[in-house]
Amino acid sequence: MTLAHEQFVLWTALALYLATGLLAILGMIFGRFLPRLVGWGLALGLIVHAGSLAVRWVRLGHGPFVNLYEILSSNIFSFTLVFWLFYWRQSRLRPSVVVVIPVIFVLMGWLLWVNPADSAFPPTYDTAWLYVHIGLGKVALGLLLTGAGVAGVIVTRWLFGAQRLALLPGDGALDEFGYRCVAAAFVFHTLMLVAGAIWAQDAWGRFWAWDPLETWSLHTWLLMALFLHLRPLFHPPPLVGAVAIWILFVAAFLVFFGVPFLSTAAHQGIV
Repeated sequence: MTLAHEQFVLWTALALYLATGLLAILGMIFGRFLPRLVGWGLALGLIVHAGSLAVRWVRLGHGPFVNLYEILSSNIFSFTLVFWLFYWRQSRLRPSVVVVIPVIFVLMGWLLWVNPADSAFPPTYDTAWLYVHIGLGKVALGLLLTGAGVAGVIVTRWLFGAQRLALLPGDGALDEFGYRCVAAAFVFHTLMLVAGAIWAQDAWGRFWAWDPLETWSLHTWLLMALFLHLRPLFHPPPLVGAVAIWILFVAAFLVFFGVPFLSTAAHQGIV
């Protein structure tokens, strides 16, 4: 298959995400939210998107994580997959999709502006630890996005009134669930750092070099650790906790989608 075939499949998946997201948002605005239809729409988009990633993987012989185009596409897929799993497991929290889906839309818009040209596969990437490192990072960021979605409901209620998103549980329950998402993300982020260090030893003969991506990834880890320790100690109100979760997500997002493309170090970032 050619790049044109691959892009056609990808655009079909993006169209499904867009239609499903708009259905969810308009459904919440007009009080006609259809959770099962939204869930199946996301599932269909994921299946088609997986086909696009598989076509590119087979065509190029390496995973979709070398250039910005591949990174954006694979992260749209992983974000949506992690949230979709949460969506089906936590039926009472499904309306939070209206907070999560705009983030997916931003990445989709960015993807459409990026050159889809193929990139060579660096020799340092030829290790199983790279795939472990990438997978753990994608799960960690997906969990943070899920937590940010739940936290966004709390912020939305504060901005527009308690009657908004009334189908969801109270702020206290949402705050607790957001905290659990951050805790799970912290575990995967920790494992990502460990796997990355092992890969770095194979690739460059050192476990850690304090390059920009490594340093800012560690900063994000410390921020999550600080949040996880301070919340049980001081019991901030749900709104404060929600804002803190969004700060964590934005920090992690900038690390994964900002630092790698500003840094000139050998470790450019491929999560």
